[in-house]
Amino acid sequence: MEDTTIDKELRRLLVEGIRRKGIHDEVVLGAIGRVPRHLFMDNRFINFSYHDNAYAIGAGQTISQPYTVAFQTQLLDIKPNEKVLEIGTGSGYQAAILAEMGAEVFTIERQHELYVKAPQVLESLGYKIHFFYGDGNNGLPDYAPFEKILVTAAATEIPKTLLLQLNVGGRMVIPVGGKTYQEMLLIVKQSDTEVEVTTHGTFVFVPLLKGME
Repeated sequence: MEDTTIDKELRRLLVEGIRRKGIHDEVVLGAIGRVPRHLFMDNRFINFSYHDNAYAIGAGQTISQPYTVAFQTQLLDIKPNEKVLEIGTGSGYQAAILAEMGAEVFTIERQHELYVKAPQVLESLGYKIHFFYGDGNNGLPDYAPFEKILVTAAATEIPKTLLLQLNVGGRMVIPVGGKTYQEMLLIVKQSDTEVEVTTHGTFVFVPLLKGME
């Protein structure tokens, strides 16, 4: 599937829409404007690719709303060449945004169906991303530490295992809460024993599950 002039115009309009919603980081907005979201969509929803909504992608998962992707990414404050751990590859769209911003992306997916599918799309677009099939709750201790960690599923608490894999001075963005909604948390690791936690509004994510399927 190609990236047409119409697709690019729809992305421009999407970027303007999320800018009006409060996203101000021009690097994030630029990445949203360049990554062809329609290539990550389930065929049933292809005509809605540039609507600011979440849609099913199979295996009980969703491709996140572009505003949510932009919001989490803005909180991470990505810098070029940083090592970023993403928990929940899903469609691969968020990983593409991170890679487009110059990050070295390590991403874990527990659903085998998505683990197989996402790399095909990302590699076809030229993104060099490290893919892993596994339980995101465990992170990737063999590749730690990471400057940034992004969790794209709802946890019931801040995972201590992931905090251990975060560099001092690093940032983790994670939705934490119950089944109906979660608080978006920004965690800044001040030292090996201290973290600063701030809240940034409520969102709804699929749950962060244990194990693999």
